[in-house]
Amino acid sequence: MKRTANVIGATGLVGKQLVQLLLKNENFEKVRIFVRRSSGISHPKLEEQLIDFGHVESWADKLTGDVLFSALGTTLKQAGGKEKQYETDVTFNLNFARKAKENGIENYVLVSSVGANAKSRMFYPRIKGELDEAVSKIGFQNLAILRPASLTGDREERRLMEELSVPVVRFVTKFIFKKYRPIHGVTVAQSMINAVLHPEPEKTIWEAAEVFQLAEND
Repeated sequence: MKRTANVIGATGLVGKQLVQLLLKNENFEKVRIFVRRSSGISHPKLEEQLIDFGHVESWADKLTGDVLFSALGTTLKQAGGKEKQYETDVTFNLNFARKAKENGIENYVLVSSVGANAKSRMFYPRIKGELDEAVSKIGFQNLAILRPASLTGDREERRLMEELSVPVVRFVTKFIFKKYRPIHGVTVAQSMINAVLHPEPEKTIWEAAEVFQLAEND
């Protein structure tokens, strides 16, 4: 079965890796990405849609196929405030998920975050948890929510504190708190693909350590 994949968050750390893996994967005949600006990628399987995420009518009829992958997310600094971060991380993601279901897409894979909890007092894990709960109610036939810990890999923008902290976290989690060990973007991307190619209907949430296992489920 040849599939058509839709990707949002295609220019981020995980998204870039995901697109490259999908383009190489024989199980996918078309990879459609929704982006604000051109990715600069040229490939026979790639369809690039330049859109305004805030205007659903600009992309709604283009969201068709077999699966929606979301690696869409931002930071408080990039967004410029909590309201804008909520818009990107929750509103945009939820709009895409709902429209995907309306358009007949039954596979949805979301990159969430370790510690996501809708009842958290902290802003970031709370909004991630809110999104996780919201998409869980949409009714996808195959839903996979991945909650990786710290991400490593090449980013467009440098995050100095993250670069400094990852080696420390990696050392500590080698011995204790193993579920919080850093994970490379390509590993998360592979786990996203495996969630579609080898679905486990009884399981929807993959916690940090489990994301590593999912990446190996070939």
